Amino acid sequence: MTKSSINQVAARGFERAGAEYERGRPGYADAAIALLVAELGVGPERTIVDLAAGTGKLTRALIGTGARVIAVEPVAGMRAQLVGAVPQAEVLEGTAEAIPLPDSAADAVAVAQAFHWFDAPRAATEIHRVLAPGGGLGVVWNEWDESVDWVARMQEMVHAYAGEAPRAATTQWPRELEATGLFSDLSERDFAHVVTGDLDNLEARISSVSYISALEDHEREHVLSRVRALVATHPQTRDRSRLPMPYSTRVAWCRARG
Repeated sequence: MTKSSINQVAARGFERAGAEYERGRPGYADAAIALLVAELGVGPERTIVDLAAGTGKLTRALIGTGARVIAVEPVAGMRAQLVGAVPQAEVLEGTAEAIPLPDSAADAVAVAQAFHWFDAPRAATEIHRVLAPGGGLGVVWNEWDESVDWVARMQEMVHAYAGEAPRAATTQWPRELEATGLFSDLSERDFAHVVTGDLDNLEARISSVSYISALEDHEREHVLSRVRALVATHPQTRDRSRLPMPYSTRVAWCRARG
C-alpha cells in the first residue's frame, strides 16, 4: 500500500517525523496496557495485529505477552524506526483499509493513537475480515491533560496549525464504528499517565505531530520557539530539565459480531 493511499498530512508529516515520534511520544499507562491485554485475551499461542503501528510504542508492550505480534504500518519512515525498536515483531506495509492478511488471521487487533486517521467504515470492515469470529478490537490513545494551564496554552499554539487534519479529540470514529453493526458496543476506561522528560523530549513530541512536521522548516521552528518561550516563563515548567507531561491514556474495546 503506497503513501498516496493515506491522508497526505499523515504521509508527509509522519514520513519526516519518525525519529521525533520515537524520541518524543510516550508509551501508554501500564494499567491501560494490562486492561487491553486482558480484555483482548492476548498471550501465548494468540495472534494480534498492531494496526498503524507507527514506531512500535504499543508493539513492544504486546511482544512481552508472548503472543505473535504482526505490526502493520503504511509509512516507510515509521516502519524503519519500528524495525529497529522492535525486531521481534513481524512488520508489514499496509493500511487499515487494506490489511495485508487473510481472512480470520488474527485473534485480536489493536490500534494505538491512529483510529482518527482511518476511513472508519472501511477500516471496520477490514478489521472484521481479518479477525477470527468473536475476536477483539482494542483502541488505545494518549491525550494531553488540558486542565493543566501550560498544556492548554501549548495545545492552543499547536492546534492553530491543524487545518482539516483529523484529530483524536474531534473524530467521530466510535459512532462510525458502531454504525457498521460489525462489533459489540464499545467499553472504555481512562488512566492518568504523567511522563517526566525534558525540553528536548517536549520539542520532539511537538515535532512529531503530523501537521507540525509537515510545515516548512521555518514555520516549524516558529512553533517550537513559541513553545520554548512558554516553557521558559510559565511557573509550572521552569525546571526544563524535569518536565512533568500530564496525559490520560484512554482504552476502548469491543468484539467482532457474527
